[in-house]
Amino acid sequence: MPGQEEPLHERTVTLRLIIMGPPGSGKGTQAEYIARHFGVPAVSTGDIFRAHVLGRTELGAEASKYMHSGEFVPDHVTNAMVRQRLGDTDVQTGFLLDGYPRTTAQIEALDGFLSSTRHRLDAVVELTVDDDELVARMLRRAKEQGRSDDTAPVIRRRLELYRDQTRAVVERYLERGIVLAVDGSGHREEITAKAIGAIESALGKGL
Repeated sequence: MPGQEEPLHERTVTLRLIIMGPPGSGKGTQAEYIARHFGVPAVSTGDIFRAHVLGRTELGAEASKYMHSGEFVPDHVTNAMVRQRLGDTDVQTGFLLDGYPRTTAQIEALDGFLSSTRHRLDAVVELTVDDDELVARMLRRAKEQGRSDDTAPVIRRRLELYRDQTRAVVERYLERGIVLAVDGSGHREEITAKAIGAIESALGKGL
């Protein structure tokens, strides 16, 4: 029932996933619930960037130059950070990547890392939501947070930029037949259930 929390059946499997979705799709929230269900870590590039900046690492210092000016962190920096994170012990049995890869160069870097560890990507979950609903969601959020600069035209431009940026990434994974389109409309728990169902059905592992 909408509004009720369904129990999550946590388990541990060998599973390597990516989640993608436009601004306002709830991607970060869904990543946490889906990852918890399958017993794998949710690995967010945003969290990785912040950890390096706070830890004052060499990579963090380089990344912060771009982050402070509102620019994208270059591929070579992002790839190095993600590769380091995927070498950690907790992700050896799987992960759910949130926010990576964003470019075809990052796809190639991830492919190289997975190949070097004799692993492969299992699926890419793509949350799909109608633009009008996304705009409405983000306008509500902007109002709640007192952000008057987040107007409908600005939000639609952000959505356009997201799709321009990720189109090549989605197309590359579509060619591999591993993209699972999941309707991101509705209540959080309903979307989570749809995503989990799509993964289990597609992989046929009895997860």
